[in-house]
Amino acid sequence: MAAAREQSSERPLPTDGGEVENVDVRVAARFAAQQAVTGALLGVDTLPVRRDAGHASVTSSVSTSASNTSSASGTSSASTSASTSVSTSVSTSASAAGSVARDPHGPQQGTASLSHDWSSDPTRAARHEALQTVKARYLADAPHAAFGYSFTNLVFGEGDPAARLMLIGEAPGAEEDRTGRPFVGRAGQLLEKMLIAMGLSRGEVYIANVLKVRPPNNATPTIDEREASKRYLFEQIAAVRPQALVTLGLPASQTLLDSDETMGRLRGIWKTFEYQPTFFAPNAPSAAPLRVPVMPTYHPAYLLRSYTPENRKAVWSDLQKVMDNLGVKATKTNQTP
Repeated sequence: MAAAREQSSERPLPTDGGEVENVDVRVAARFAAQQAVTGALLGVDTLPVRRDAGHASVTSSVSTSASNTSSASGTSSASTSASTSVSTSVSTSASAAGSVARDPHGPQQGTASLSHDWSSDPTRAARHEALQTVKARYLADAPHAAFGYSFTNLVFGEGDPAARLMLIGEAPGAEEDRTGRPFVGRAGQLLEKMLIAMGLSRGEVYIANVLKVRPPNNATPTIDEREASKRYLFEQIAAVRPQALVTLGLPASQTLLDSDETMGRLRGIWKTFEYQPTFFAPNAPSAAPLRVPVMPTYHPAYLLRSYTPENRKAVWSDLQKVMDNLGVKATKTNQTP
């Protein structure tokens, strides 16, 4: 598993009064700049043109991450997320836009989450409610309590409750534990760049982990820990009902696929996740049996540690298969260095 995730440096867009109406223009400009940076990061010549997710009339979400690289001083990054619905709102951080709900199983064990209003979209509202059902069951059962974790925030999951793509990691790191949000450290920054390369934004997908709390010292989740938590992840998947799943790293891939194969053997090949949900009323949409294609690939943290042309090419190949599944096409054959 990755070392502790590092805190990202954020420079939010101004959100006062007259600045809000200019958010889309600024986001578009930053997105264009990011495309070039992401191409270099992934070894890609041409990236797909970003396309609308099909629900802009209800909620349009754009998430960009812009990086300026200098050979002398390294890399600096800025991330911005904007959400607009009937009334426009802009969120800059979990502490500014989120709410904290305390877990009764510890004095400082809670969950920070970005707030969204899905009431204007019946499908998203229903799936959001299903996710809340899973979350409430997790808090009541507290499967982490058996392992004596010491943590700050529950990291349940984040994103579009009716996302076509769901990404699953293994466990929260230090920054995720601090904020209550999944994938917000260095690996999260790279994940956002990967999504941009796919023509997607963070707001268009749903992101979760197998474990909902940070294990001690960011240790790789044990089989027992994964077994204790996987049911709640599976019910999350049932609530979201994505078109495709991407498992990031070996623990997540083995957990979903009930496999003991290596990452080298699992990645790059479509598998199938099958599950019969149990948390929901028998006639509820979320209770229907699941059969979802799964694409295992390397965890972004692994890619940061082993940033070789071969690994970048492998991950981009995996992502292209997911793009094909979602109907996102690049405009030109991509080349790697």
